[in-house]
Amino acid sequence: MSLTQIKPQDAPVTAAMTYHRLVERVRYDGAYPTRERADAVLHAVLTSLGRRLPEEERTELAGVLPEEAARFLTATAHEPERFTGWEFVADLASRTGGTPATARWDTGTVLELVAKLAGEDLIARILDRLPAGYALLFGRAELTRPAAPAQPAPAPRAA
Repeated sequence: MSLTQIKPQDAPVTAAMTYHRLVERVRYDGAYPTRERADAVLHAVLTSLGRRLPEEERTELAGVLPEEAARFLTATAHEPERFTGWEFVADLASRTGGTPATARWDTGTVLELVAKLAGEDLIARILDRLPAGYALLFGRAELTRPAAPAQPAPAPRAA
């Protein structure tokens, strides 16, 4: 079997994935009509994510991505912007000229694949550092911490 006969969904998601394979996986997983569209989505989502991540996590995540994709993630080096998951999607929609629905699709397509490349430990650390709402974008459950138990009502006073 030659490399051209391997379908993107058949290729394992590994840290040794090439940029070409990554774009093809994004194209397949996101059902994008062309490689160019998948490449544009990958670029937009990773660049936007790079603006949100603290330096340490951004650098570590870049280390598991193909070099070209890592450049998108690390293109901006400054204090991370603190957007919730929904604000991330809305910002991506405004930057790309898409709708919130298409931006959510694009984000989920890319970040779920990134999560497979990064592994559970790194994604857990990244999610701990990001505001609420990102877990679902990475294909994870959004667990919330239980609220503090309610204080018992004071006993009525005897008259």
